[in-house]
Amino acid sequence: MKKKLLLEISVEAVEAAAAAERGGADRVELCSDLSVGGLTPDAALRRALRQQIQIPIFVMIRPRPGDFVYSSAEFAQMKKSIAAAKDSGAAGLVFGILKRNRTVDIDRTGELVELAQPLPVTFHRAFDACPDLSQALEDVVRSGAPRILTSGGAGSALEGADNIAMLVTAAGERITIVPGACINAENILQLAAATRAREFHSGLSSVLLWQQTDYVKFEKEVRAMVERLSSLSPE
Repeated sequence: MKKKLLLEISVEAVEAAAAAERGGADRVELCSDLSVGGLTPDAALRRALRQQIQIPIFVMIRPRPGDFVYSSAEFAQMKKSIAAAKDSGAAGLVFGILKRNRTVDIDRTGELVELAQPLPVTFHRAFDACPDLSQALEDVVRSGAPRILTSGGAGSALEGADNIAMLVTAAGERITIVPGACINAENILQLAAATRAREFHSGLSSVLLWQQTDYVKFEKEVRAMVERLSSLSPE
């Protein structure tokens, strides 16, 4: 039997996470500064979120905005952040490291994946900066990360749907491909049909402002996406 289709929502506030849970989201990705793609959240926010919601929390590990090529000091900081996130009750971690030629840094990523054990890791949209997505897929598989968040190298997941479908097929059962970028209730069914993905990621940035505080609307949008995915999931 096919597994239920899953929805992950990226959040940077406790209120948004609670609204996502009420709307039926399966997990949240916790970040700070979503306007720059998400950075490592502080300890106080991690603790507050864990006290308020029951669904799994995946924590972003990204020390700064910009590219994904990190210095030795930044790499050391990422290690400390992983240990702290594990201690605060994270259910998973989200990170990605590239080399200067924009290929996956397999060794450094693998080191962090090992440090993250037993928590699962999502290799985030640093993946989309790679020039060869097929090779990047194989590199992430070699790193040991079990999940990739991607827009298929495009500005939105819908625009990159053909590439995402290719990645889903190439990945098989080895690694989970999670489409993300500009996904909302209006396009999630189209994207699901086009890609055959089983998990989806949304920050609702295409329908809500980054610093929005209308959590009733946030909850409503999450619920609409969940209902649409539920129509494709097994009973």
